[in-house]
Amino acid sequence: MGLIIKNANVLNAAGELELKDITIEDNRVTGIIDAGSEVEVSGEVIDAAGKLVAPGFIDMHVHLREPGFEHKETIATGTRSAAKGGYTTIACMPNTRPVIDTPETIKLVLDKAATEGIVRVLPYAAITKNELGRELTDFAALKEAGAIGFTDDGVGVQNAQMMKDAMTLAASMNMPVIAHCEDESLVVGAAVNEGTFAKKHGLKGIPNESEAIHVGRDCLLAEATGVHYHVCHVSTEQSIRLIRQAKQFGVKVTAEVCPHHLLLSEEDIPSMDANWKMNPPLRSPRDVQACIEALEDGTIDMIVTDHAPHSQEEKAKGMQLAPFGIVGFETAFPLLYTKFVATGKWTLDFLVKRMTADPARVFGLETGKLEIGAIADITIVDLESVQGVNPETFLSKGRNTPFTDWQLKGWPVATIVDGKLVWSAE
Repeated sequence: MGLIIKNANVLNAAGELELKDITIEDNRVTGIIDAGSEVEVSGEVIDAAGKLVAPGFIDMHVHLREPGFEHKETIATGTRSAAKGGYTTIACMPNTRPVIDTPETIKLVLDKAATEGIVRVLPYAAITKNELGRELTDFAALKEAGAIGFTDDGVGVQNAQMMKDAMTLAASMNMPVIAHCEDESLVVGAAVNEGTFAKKHGLKGIPNESEAIHVGRDCLLAEATGVHYHVCHVSTEQSIRLIRQAKQFGVKVTAEVCPHHLLLSEEDIPSMDANWKMNPPLRSPRDVQACIEALEDGTIDMIVTDHAPHSQEEKAKGMQLAPFGIVGFETAFPLLYTKFVATGKWTLDFLVKRMTADPARVFGLETGKLEIGAIADITIVDLESVQGVNPETFLSKGRNTPFTDWQLKGWPVATIVDGKLVWSAE
């Protein structure tokens, strides 16, 4: 049986919306025709009623917490949360317990995703065993098991020789190295950005250079090794300068940014509420503007969420003691649409591509496009829907968001993966 999406507002090659009917058979898009045309395909009919119908969103930086931290999130709850946010493909980080550093753990994640998940789950594997920075993992075995890249996300690889060895090995296998950039010697005991909020509350701050030092080091190592080097959750003007320069010199470097680093600065933090604590932290307004401009000019390639759920008990420990991280799946698109598209700063086409075609391009994925012959991963969004952010309605186990009660426009209402409807708001 096939699937027909009628009255779909689809972005064409010029970035303009056109009303179309979409036919799907055997998990592929088989037709994109003028709305109301005769359709021969039989199957389930979804009337999009003029809503945006886009390629399924792709999030290349998420934390599903399983195995080991199932009280925060599971593959089952995390993929449902992703689907509610319009995501059809997500790439999960390896800082679980046990760390995803063996083929057996890769298999566990993939098996769980196949049996309990509802969106595509692509696992990263750790660069070093237990993410301790002391010994490389078995890259070949991990690639064979299904890893899509190597990262010690959650911590930075502190030893330059270790990182160079990792890049050399990954390059020989045509695999990317994805880096959490942080010089630990500069951040011990720090909870927020080194700036106005830290001074006001007597907190040790995380300086911009703690991120940028690793970005600069790793760009040089990437140039030397020829690896595809991808920078996680860029947050500082200094990091952006280094990435921009490396790209100009032909280094194979790509980068990502999170919605919160495009929308919030340290000046927005209202109190010592740890729902405003993430790593990298909220930076200065100047850094926020640099991130926006870097996404606009292509220095930063894509938007990710860094979805990082924690329990309410953990976050209740306060700014100094609570773990870093906020959830992101279910608010990402409406946040960005409300802030940048509804205000006319960005086109709808620009935002959609940063969340679909560009992550697919950077990581060589088959998805991220809506065209005849493409895999039928599709998101339907009601661009006119206005809702307040209510963490109690999240499908994620995590409620840790700084965006509670924000009134946002442009909410996903249905998600299709592999030609099958996996989530609907109705």
